[in-house]
Amino acid sequence: MNWVNVAKVEAFEDDHWQVIELDDDPVAVVKLQGKFYAFHDICTHDGGILTGGDIEGDEIICPRHGAAFNIKTGACTCPPAYEDIHIFPVRIENGMVQVKDDRE
Repeated sequence: MNWVNVAKVEAFEDDHWQVIELDDDPVAVVKLQGKFYAFHDICTHDGGILTGGDIEGDEIICPRHGAAFNIKTGACTCPPAYEDIHIFPVRIENGMVQVKDDRE
């Protein structure tokens, strides 16, 4: 799959996200400490949306049951979830934040 435009770099503030659809799956793109990350916006515990939860340090906290995931690595860091979330490649091209679906 090709790179998908999300938004211009200046459209993001730290700890804020935008959600796009990649093959009908929600992907959150967040600017964290000046860098961009993209993750599958579905909690592996019960399938709820992660965005809307708080960002604490490098983690996003699921607003439904409190599971936590590292935004940089996808690692699950707090139950009730035990499975990691997928992290997507992100790049900046001509001032545009882009995401690529690298799932097979």
